[in-house]
Amino acid sequence: MNAEFVNPFLSSFINVLQTMAMLEIKPGRPSLKKDAIARGDVSGLIGMAGPTLAGSFSISFDEELALNVFEMMVGERVESIGDDITDMVGEITNMVAGGAKRQLGEKGYEFNMATPIVVTGPGHTITHQVDGSKVLMPFQSEKGNAYIEICFND
Repeated sequence: MNAEFVNPFLSSFINVLQTMAMLEIKPGRPSLKKDAIARGDVSGLIGMAGPTLAGSFSISFDEELALNVFEMMVGERVESIGDDITDMVGEITNMVAGGAKRQLGEKGYEFNMATPIVVTGPGHTITHQVDGSKVLMPFQSEKGNAYIEICFND
């Protein structure tokens, strides 16, 4: 997959967490993902389609990180993944995809975004709706881990 498609999602994710939660998160080493099992406990997934481009993007948060980001954004502590956390993950997914869409639009790639869906639970799966390589990018912070998956049609 072209790094030109991947990098806007990574930089947008880092920016959203820095801006919204004052959280520094560091990217790890990317790999190709061969299965559908999410690496985190709560995931936001959004589809994207345009005249020449179709794909999907997901963010999975470890429960610890999701709870910490919520607390840093809202100022309240919740003890487990519930409606507040799923709403936040959906909104973060939307903000990150929107930031990437803006960056890709500046390079001539146009697409529309669907409404994000959020899935929770240990071992849940993420099904990308396009045939293409799935890039998995892990992120680490002192508050927990997150994982981005990006898949575009070949």
